[in-house]
Amino acid sequence: MSAEPILAVQHLRCSIAGQLVVEDVTFEVPGSGITAVLGRNGVGKTSTLRGILGLIHRRGEVVLAGERIDGLPTHRIVQRGVGYVPEDREVFSKLTVAENLALAERQRNPRREFVAELFPDLVRCRDQLAGTLSGGQQQMVSVARALLNDNRMLIVDEPTKGLAPKIVTEVADALAEASRIVPILLVEQNLEVVRRLANDAIVISGGRVVHTGRATEILDDDDLTRRLLGVHAEEAA
Repeated sequence: MSAEPILAVQHLRCSIAGQLVVEDVTFEVPGSGITAVLGRNGVGKTSTLRGILGLIHRRGEVVLAGERIDGLPTHRIVQRGVGYVPEDREVFSKLTVAENLALAERQRNPRREFVAELFPDLVRCRDQLAGTLSGGQQQMVSVARALLNDNRMLIVDEPTKGLAPKIVTEVADALAEASRIVPILLVEQNLEVVRRLANDAIVISGGRVVHTGRATEILDDDDLTRRLLGVHAEEAA
């Protein structure tokens, strides 16, 4: 694990239409591996990610690889090497798979072979309109777009939500492989996936960080999982 965090967030406060949705969030993301953001529904996990990226109004300090980015618009943050996989996938439905991927390319030599190896389905349906793909295939497109570039980190929001078990495994496999070359900040409700992928975990409740530690430390402790996540440790096994 790198000594310096790739991302440091201090006293992040976010609002939507004037309503405070993230009250005071502080945490760090190590320079390698996967860090999971956990919490019950509606506690501010997605809003925290969107605030880091400048997609909603935010105050506080966000530092990427030693550089403050909280004053930058979203496209400038992306240009500095932050890949984003949104919760609702956001594929361009009237464009083909190949066109969706081409639009995401920011560098001269994108990682097309790496993406093709991770998602062979996308190679087979490269000329198909993205809007006609299954939900799982659309999620693959969304993840693939973020992996095409040499990002400093990835921010991934609920990548397995609503997917069939087989596709959950495929997406988790891809994230595990990606985490070998880029650190990932991951919001994920499937605790089996978290147990498999995450090194560290941050728990948010009521718009605040209420616990940080090793992911297994939280998932193996029945009191912590019940109090912080609303499930028993055996349900997270």
